[in-house]
Amino acid sequence: MKQRHIQNWQQKSFLLLLLALSGSMLAGEVPVNEDKPFAEAHIVLQLGDGDMETQARVLSVANNLIKHYGGPDFVDLEIVAYGPGISLLYPDNANAARVSSLLANEVRFVGCMNTVATITRKTGKKPILIEATIPVKTGVAHLVERAVQGYVVIRP
Repeated sequence: MKQRHIQNWQQKSFLLLLLALSGSMLAGEVPVNEDKPFAEAHIVLQLGDGDMETQARVLSVANNLIKHYGGPDFVDLEIVAYGPGISLLYPDNANAARVSSLLANEVRFVGCMNTVATITRKTGKKPILIEATIPVKTGVAHLVERAVQGYVVIRP
């Protein structure tokens, strides 16, 4: 009986949390990014794939979003790379020129340091990432945090 009471309480607490989160999103609350005060959209593109075609698609989506919203001032955009997708942030990546172009358009590139640590442990060599990489401990956890903050998370 006591177990069932605790379980009911946990379910009710979870539902209340979901209602609170959805209520704040429905109320039109958007993330505050002081660097992008005029942003109409706050978007995170997730990249966990090392395939060059997939990486090129993510970069194309980012570019298309900038065009759609009328320039970098009107869209708050970041790309989170983890797992095999971290290779997008290597300086010698085949898409390096496109990454540079997006950096010039204020797109943030976030790199998972758990992935870097795993690669270092497996290969004995720490991968070098582009200087503009914003390091986070766990890429997937960063995606969750951004979603809770009101960002739209997309996996192109």
